[in-house]
Amino acid sequence: MNGRVVAEASVSALADEAPVYEKPTARPEWQDGLAAFDPLSLPEPAELAETLITLLGSPAIATKEWVYRQYDQQVGINSLVLPGSDAGVLRIRGTRKAIALTTDCNARFVYLNPRLGAAMAVAEAARNLAVTGARPLGLTDCLNFGSPERPEILWQFKEAVAGIAEACRALDIPVVGGNVSFYNETQGQAILPTPVIGMAGLIDEADTRRTQWFEAEGDRIALLGPDAVSLGGSEFLWVTRGMMSGGLAPLDLDQERRVHEACRAAIAAGLVRGAHDCAEGGLAVTLAECCISGPRPVGARVSLEDDGRRADLVLFGEGPSRVVVSVPPEGERHFERLMGEFALPWRWIGRVGGEALVVSRGPVTEIAAPLDRMAHAWRAGFERHVA
Repeated sequence: MNGRVVAEASVSALADEAPVYEKPTARPEWQDGLAAFDPLSLPEPAELAETLITLLGSPAIATKEWVYRQYDQQVGINSLVLPGSDAGVLRIRGTRKAIALTTDCNARFVYLNPRLGAAMAVAEAARNLAVTGARPLGLTDCLNFGSPERPEILWQFKEAVAGIAEACRALDIPVVGGNVSFYNETQGQAILPTPVIGMAGLIDEADTRRTQWFEAEGDRIALLGPDAVSLGGSEFLWVTRGMMSGGLAPLDLDQERRVHEACRAAIAAGLVRGAHDCAEGGLAVTLAECCISGPRPVGARVSLEDDGRRADLVLFGEGPSRVVVSVPPEGERHFERLMGEFALPWRWIGRVGGEALVVSRGPVTEIAAPLDRMAHAWRAGFERHVA
């Protein structure tokens, strides 16, 4: 204070040398049964377009505008990206920089596999910053669990903390704060394990920031990341079957990092007009959100390779490390060269334009959903459940 040291403590005393709280933990007997279930043993839905509309209206996917329109989104007039995209963006006054902010957690993933699900929450938060053009600076976590006096709950907690640590080391993101909330139960029924990740990132040039929606007809659509997805723990399985089971898609943290770096590089080079993290609801929902979440709805025509997998898995399966981007025609060749430098899977999948989202695999049109129907389901869904 005033140039004088008034308190000093070693970091190691507060972290590495701090006392460790040891209590009994036990992996639940039912854990293996959840992971063993194969969602592909269920019949495929007959109407994939109707399934997409239903998913867009589910509380987890529908816009949360009913909530955020009730408070001031422009405190200090620093908001550059308002609620509704993958991350909010705030200017840093007096500089050309901006801060991107996001919170993420898929509690179903953590319930099915606490360590992997918690690592996926970190990865998704970092991905949501990357699609704005931001580099993660640090995170805080809010760890919400049931009673730690139950060994299976404390096992979930221990595994989730290990998953967060593993992802943070791989992605080089420090945990700078957080809190723990235990005893979240009603009549002995615990909430789903929910380690929420709040992450902040830096955009060096605020004017290069990007949002999640398609903007210009004729832009080419690319999908970055692997094809490995699963219906286990998916929004599709929960909404259509009321089931929370199945195995999760694999998480390759090195590949996750390369996807972030490639996305940021393409944005910094001015090659990307829009970028959106592919998460809840899978690829079909991501494409729909790109079409309808912006100030002006715009359609898209997407053609996917028919690789023999079921259509519901390809369209609604969920997995990490996937981003949809739209590239202006004049930047296509430069974008292709840039992607080649990052040693990651990617492919062109379509073009922006039209009055509907049309998705085909080979010669078969799997989805043809008008913009107005998708937009109505997405905009009315959350309010219909909670208002």
